[in-house]
Amino acid sequence: MIANMTVLQRKWSVAILFVFALLGLALAVAGRHDPLAVHGFIILAFCVGFLFKVLSGLYEPEPSADSFKQYYDDPTRAGIVFSIAWALLGMFVGVWVAALLAWPELTFVEQAWASFGRLRPIHTTGVIFGFGGNGLIATSFHVLQRTTRARLPDQISPWFVLLGYNLFCILAVTGYPIGITQSKEYAEPEWYADILLVIVWVVYFSIYLRTLRRRQEPHIYVANWYYMAFILAVALLHIVNNLAVPISWGQAKSYSLFSGVQDAMTQWWYGHNAVAFFLTAGFLGMMYYYLPKRAERPVYSYRLSIIGFWGITFLYMWAGSHHLHYTALPHWVQTLGMTFSIVLLVPSWASAGNALATLNGAWGKVRDDATLRFMMVSAVFYGLTTFEGSFMAIRSVNSLSHYTDWTVGHVHVGALGWVAMITFGSFYALVPWMWKVKTMYSPKLIEVHFWLALTGTFIYIFAMWNSGIIQGLMWRTYNESGTLSYSFIESMEAMHPYYIARAVGGLFFLSGAAVCAYNIWMTIRMARQNAASDHLSADVPAHAVSLQAGE
Repeated sequence: MIANMTVLQRKWSVAILFVFALLGLALAVAGRHDPLAVHGFIILAFCVGFLFKVLSGLYEPEPSADSFKQYYDDPTRAGIVFSIAWALLGMFVGVWVAALLAWPELTFVEQAWASFGRLRPIHTTGVIFGFGGNGLIATSFHVLQRTTRARLPDQISPWFVLLGYNLFCILAVTGYPIGITQSKEYAEPEWYADILLVIVWVVYFSIYLRTLRRRQEPHIYVANWYYMAFILAVALLHIVNNLAVPISWGQAKSYSLFSGVQDAMTQWWYGHNAVAFFLTAGFLGMMYYYLPKRAERPVYSYRLSIIGFWGITFLYMWAGSHHLHYTALPHWVQTLGMTFSIVLLVPSWASAGNALATLNGAWGKVRDDATLRFMMVSAVFYGLTTFEGSFMAIRSVNSLSHYTDWTVGHVHVGALGWVAMITFGSFYALVPWMWKVKTMYSPKLIEVHFWLALTGTFIYIFAMWNSGIIQGLMWRTYNESGTLSYSFIESMEAMHPYYIARAVGGLFFLSGAAVCAYNIWMTIRMARQNAASDHLSADVPAHAVSLQAGE
């Protein structure tokens, strides 16, 4: 981190960290009688820790001129490590809360912070924003440089994005146990964390624009289209959904500018488009680079990838209202969301089909290479998820599925089968490139991880599909007198074996993530031990690498 910065850039880093440390101190002092003080001290400690890191190497020798002719991959390396760490935390809490539904006595302590309602958003934030977000940032920096044949514009802004984003995630997951949240869908953190994320995201977008402006490759590869759509749309969604007025600068509490049905519509416009652009567009950018690269095959249809991009970008924005069938939302708005959700199947399957068709001629590699198999299976699950989502948006189907575990199963088809699988596959391809080794520490452990992840995914989603359909049917079954045949408690009792199965499936998936973390850690250790070996080559100069060239 420090070695690749000039002394001037190190001084700028000190200034930025010092300013944020002062802001943390101000929040801690202003909110001394409020939970806000906890987050003030966290910001202060976070900034002071990195401040000492930068100061310790402030006047180390300037990097050589040749280093600026090479790609800047330090943020990508750190992003991979952060992503895996968040995966372990988020998935561990996910298994915990899944077990709580089957065995409520596992709460262990009768404290508010250990309740299901406060642990559950730690799981969702940890895996979506911690694991997924760091994976997107790390891979986007790598893909951007290789497809433009241009180095990142500077050494400060990538670190500001990466560390600022992780500070935001830390504020979120520490805020839930102490009750700091806006109580919205996805349990958004409070106003000061929102402001931090806006600043980070503007810098993130500027990195993309500045690098593209300096590109040596005239064509902008399609993966960058998806990454930029993810960055731009998430900024828009985050700002609008989190428009709020804080009670005071010394309190964490704020009030949303929306209320009633307008607030519901805004939250689901945000919620579904977070799926569209954070959990779909960004990871499609990942898929469109790493899958062809690993398969050593060109994208089957570049034109189809562009059609899919514009179809997803336009259609997804209108689909959020299908979450609000049979509510106070105007009927025509519900119908509009349902219609656009059904049409979304076309660009979604275009992307999934394009990925699978890219593997034509490379199916032997899929059989033998677990890394490529991760990517292939992710494309299959993406097609399954999008079909199921369009099907569940139909009003008559939604009347059975919504508010049941079927929706939970649908979410995890995408989260485990699509998002996690493509991320793990991309990491297994990327880690050897980043640490300059030929292969991962243990290809056999990749195989073990693949089967653990696939087994856990199947157990989880089949348990939730079954429990969700049973729930929906029990809730709408009437007896001869016209009253409900089953009470809510009876439907909960019927769910018990499926909740046990869900916890088992999650444990399988967590075990696979732990295997991945071990494999990556041992690969990094192996690279460090071999760093002085003669056969390890230096970074390839940026001007000598094209999209088709090797890493």
